[in-house]
Amino acid sequence: MKIAACETLTLLVPEDDPLANMPEEAGRKRPIVVLRLRTDSGLEGIGVTLYGGRLTRSLHAAVEDLAAATVGEDPMRIEAIIAKLRTGDAGGPGGIFTLALAAVDTALWDIRAQALGQPLWKLLGGHRDRVPTYASGALRRGLSDDQAQKAARILLDKGFREMKTQMALPGDPSPADELRRVQVVREAIGPDIKLMCDINQRWRPEQAIDIGRRVHEAGVGLFWLEDVTTFDDYAGLARVTAALPTPVAGGEYVWGIVPFRHMIEARSVDIVMVDLARVGGVTQWMKVAAMAEAFNLPIVSHVMPEILVHLVAACPHGLTVEYMPWMLCLYEETPKIEDGHLVLPQTPGLGLRFDEKAIKAFRA
Repeated sequence: MKIAACETLTLLVPEDDPLANMPEEAGRKRPIVVLRLRTDSGLEGIGVTLYGGRLTRSLHAAVEDLAAATVGEDPMRIEAIIAKLRTGDAGGPGGIFTLALAAVDTALWDIRAQALGQPLWKLLGGHRDRVPTYASGALRRGLSDDQAQKAARILLDKGFREMKTQMALPGDPSPADELRRVQVVREAIGPDIKLMCDINQRWRPEQAIDIGRRVHEAGVGLFWLEDVTTFDDYAGLARVTAALPTPVAGGEYVWGIVPFRHMIEARSVDIVMVDLARVGGVTQWMKVAAMAEAFNLPIVSHVMPEILVHLVAACPHGLTVEYMPWMLCLYEETPKIEDGHLVLPQTPGLGLRFDEKAIKAFRA
């Protein structure tokens, strides 16, 4: 079996809020690049990547060029293909190359699992056939307190037992303002729901320690604080992690596998979060997962639940899957949620098929 052809498209996907219908900004769209890799035996693997921003045309071209270089290769030899793609001037270990590699690598794993007649989560380890998930993207910092409470209750009514909100509010909020936001969300959902909170790198370490302590002392009970300061300030992150009783999660902004070694060795976080695109695909994600397991740290996903549910479910230390539904509209069917858990598909590969109507509607 050989790779015979490839096809790439740029799509503009609505960045709305399908979970609670409470978007920060109506009409905002996110550019993504999708890939189809086809084999001479009739199998098709799909990959998705994003974060190109103003360089999305460059990202599209990079995916196209890397995918074209796989034509004629054996899709079962994924590490050999990655090594080939990295030779020469490939743009280094981060940036556009890594984002493009993620799409190619994911499509190759989709093909490999299909060829072996296994869903990807089983092929990667198959630790469990369902995994906890948390609602994400509905409780954003741009909402008013009333809007946030309303959205939280909607998520509760939909059966979510875990959900994520945000601090680092717009403007120049005081620590009391920040505390108030998580308190009003907690009041809306009650004490038994796991509540995460994302800072998106917007605090200095001393701010994170100060506000994190206030939140803990107020009894809000956060399941984790996420990306509290600049992602590569490993020492600063470690200060925060050591100072707070609340677990600190981080890693979604980390590129490739080597920086994760530095982050984990520095004990910068309690929970390792890995983004599929920025790490470089399924192959690299699973390598970071192995590092985290060796240090007795749980691992969690960032966006793309339709793909990452396979990876988290494969790992014995997989904690939960971020249910960020931005791209679910691209597929005919995606994993179902039952009692706060994502149920793993039993079909070979990723178990995903593009919805051709959606692809046509969102094409850039």
